[in-house]
Amino acid sequence: MNIYHITYAPTVKTAHLHFWGCNLSCRACLLLKEIYDCHLEETKNRIFGKEREIAETPERFLGLEEVMEILKGLEVKTVILMGAEPAIDPTLPQLAEALHREFKSYNTLLTNGFRLIDLEHIDEVVFSIKAVTDSLHRDYTGKSNKEAINNFVRLNQSGISLRAESIFIPEYIDHLEIGNIARFIAGVNTAIPYRIDAYVPIGDSPWRRPTTEEMEAAVEVAKGYLTQVSCLTGNEELKHKVVRIF
Repeated sequence: MNIYHITYAPTVKTAHLHFWGCNLSCRACLLLKEIYDCHLEETKNRIFGKEREIAETPERFLGLEEVMEILKGLEVKTVILMGAEPAIDPTLPQLAEALHREFKSYNTLLTNGFRLIDLEHIDEVVFSIKAVTDSLHRDYTGKSNKEAINNFVRLNQSGISLRAESIFIPEYIDHLEIGNIARFIAGVNTAIPYRIDAYVPIGDSPWRRPTTEEMEAAVEVAKGYLTQVSCLTGNEELKHKVVRIF
């Protein structure tokens, strides 16, 4: 398996399984700066600090049995399957089934949507929409967005619980593109919840961190199309303590 890191939030009984490897090359991927859970105290300062350091790479990967053994003894109500990109791991459906069988957990998949998997044991999909303007998507990720766009429509048609997220990058993936994304989502289903995250400066990327006012304005743009819109500015306090278990 591609799992290299596991964290747990005891108060909400949520396990976060972090997968390595991706099928995109996003210029502002947070993993370029920090590969470990951003909710840990030791990583939060590094992520939101002014230094644009480059992250390390994982030292070891876990097998399915190891993952289940690590989680054994914990009360797990929710599992977040997150990346890089979990869907490229061929054993993900098997893991999701094992989690359902062992914990009866609510399994949430965070994905860029370029690869659809067997969703029998996935309860919710959080779909990261990088951009809907194809030229912008190509510049940011190195790939056309056509496959992901089609898959977003298919997921909505499947009836699975679906949410969408994007990163706001000033003067790049900004208010205009956020509006384009929101309009696309609304054309699929106006009730899909949409969250806009503030960009964190990464490596040698040329963009600055957005202001709170810019984030609030992006939310208002998206609300012109969608009924449920929120944002993360990066200034929020942690709601729940997260501990590292691997």
